[in-house]
Amino acid sequence: MTVAYTHRRSARRVEEAKRKARPELNNYGWDTLDLAHKFILPDFNDNILRVDGSKLSLQEFRDKYEAPRIPIILTGLTDKWQALEKWTVSRIARKYRNQRFKCGEDDDGYSVKLKMKYYADYMLNNKDDSPLYIFDSGFGDRHKTKKLLDDFVVPHLFTDDLFAYADNKKRPPHRWFVMGPARSGTAIHIDPLGTSAWNALIKGHKRWVLIPPEAPRTLVKPYQSEKGRHPDEAVTWFSTVYRRVRASTWPKQYPVIEARQGPGETMFVPSGWWHVVINEDDTIAVTQNFCSVANLHLVWPKTVRGRPKLSKHWFKR
Repeated sequence: MTVAYTHRRSARRVEEAKRKARPELNNYGWDTLDLAHKFILPDFNDNILRVDGSKLSLQEFRDKYEAPRIPIILTGLTDKWQALEKWTVSRIARKYRNQRFKCGEDDDGYSVKLKMKYYADYMLNNKDDSPLYIFDSGFGDRHKTKKLLDDFVVPHLFTDDLFAYADNKKRPPHRWFVMGPARSGTAIHIDPLGTSAWNALIKGHKRWVLIPPEAPRTLVKPYQSEKGRHPDEAVTWFSTVYRRVRASTWPKQYPVIEARQGPGETMFVPSGWWHVVINEDDTIAVTQNFCSVANLHLVWPKTVRGRPKLSKHWFKR
């Protein structure tokens, strides 16, 4: 399908990024399933607990939600952020137009990047089944994009990040600027090293499904026969596993939490929880993973096993 881009170079730059990020689609095309027209999320029961985070003390949050590992949406944490005004697609595209943001990885694990002016053009005009998605962990380290850090502050409930005691160059990626259109998202996963996460949405709407840590991988992942052309994409999960999650035959011992996150809301994902996210429309968000005293008992053994050099460095600090 031909896309009418605003910038004359957008088509070429986007195609270059696509070939690197998803080479398996070079022979099939990115829009052959026509999900831009056929993919529709069903109505659902938004059953997540919402709490005014501005009225919570750190200890209350830790005792009521973080320690018992209860996912919640927090309101009132972003009310004073400049990002609420500054982070629109048009303003981001204008201010950071020539800055390159990560929108994928190639087969060798190297970042695939696009200039913001080309990505924004793509974001607003694409009809792809599972679009490219900016998920950039390096924005705060680059001179011309770290200004984004001035537009938000880490909420008081999440400032106790013990990974901050590790050298910044040694700690794993932990903070991402996230931007993407409808149908983009992240497939079902558990956050690495036992960390918890917060995700503050500035623009748009995200559909979340969260499944308890005890649920087996075979239950929450698509079957091999269901993976199709987009095996590790949110659209595939919502087109396959989601039907089973909503069915009466879903095991009652794994109660599912569903939510529609709106602008200004902050999702808290506790350690170990399976979660999958899909964008309902054009979205901009910031998200961070963290380790606190409440989940250190989960993070430490996973770090020792998965990142032994980091664990030794962290322990010495």
